[in-house]
Amino acid sequence: MAASTGQRTVTVVQTGSPIGRRSDQEATLKGLGLNKRHRRRTLEDTPAVRGMIAKVSHLVRIESED
Repeated sequence: MAASTGQRTVTVVQTGSPIGRRSDQEATLKGLGLNKRHRRRTLEDTPAVRGMIAKVSHLVRIESED
């Protein structure tokens, strides 16, 4: 669906646990739709999403960018 409209997407996978992290980092993961390790989400590639990924870059991995 996203590819047909020309929207760029990014797929992120959670690799780290938010346990023992600051509450804002845990909230950022929840905002990305991630709450358990190895969860994968495909999100719209926007500056806001990129900023959220950068904030928790030590807890997530970018799997693909379309």
